Amino acid sequence: MRKISKVSRRKKPASFGYLIRMYFVLCMLIVLPALLGIFVINKTNNTCANSISCIKDLSGKFEENQTQSVFLGKVITAPAYITDADIKTTVLGDTTAKKVIKVNLATQHLYAYEDDRLVYNFPVSTGKWGKTPTGTFHIWVKLRATRMTGGSGADFYDLANVPYTMFFSNNEVPASRGYSIHGAYWHNNFGHTMSHGCINMRTEDAKVIFDWADPPTTGYSTRALDTNLGTKVAIYGEPLIE
Repeated sequence: MRKISKVSRRKKPASFGYLIRMYFVLCMLIVLPALLGIFVINKTNNTCANSISCIKDLSGKFEENQTQSVFLGKVITAPAYITDADIKTTVLGDTTAKKVIKVNLATQHLYAYEDDRLVYNFPVSTGKWGKTPTGTFHIWVKLRATRMTGGSGADFYDLANVPYTMFFSNNEVPASRGYSIHGAYWHNNFGHTMSHGCINMRTEDAKVIFDWADPPTTGYSTRALDTNLGTKVAIYGEPLIE
């Protein structure tokens, strides 16, 4: 009886197409979690101070037909205080001096300096429902009026014609975050935290700083340029959240 020998079967080598597919799957397993992490970080870091409206309108124009505002569940009528005469080019203070705005979160005060000389000192209201960033910034645009909308639930706000708004930014806190110094007509609690991250001032005080700060006002909307730099804003201290 003839013995039948077993023939060993050799494993076929993987096809080139199969290897390409496996390489693609492996890359996706590595890359996708990294991309997701970057997305989450950016989403967290780029939350706008005015979380709904952010900065959609840089015209600085007054909304004549929008007088109703909402703040902490209350309906407020926005004052009609803007006129064409209000936007004339105005430059206060020494135009040759180095201007600096300092905001002390601990004392809730804003100080305006020309070189080392204090020229203005006003109470402010900084972040209560959102943190006001600390660091050194520069004003990048000045708007005569703008709408700000954000918050949620009990602290929802929709504010028409926010006056004398000066948006500031730096490399860590980009312009898209929407932080600013501006007038506030919807409360009178200056000297205490009362904002969602911006720096609130009495309207008349905000006008003084708006007219004083660089770039010099040229209309409803004034952007800082290389030849028309915005005033430095230094924010420091730790606020007492009440």
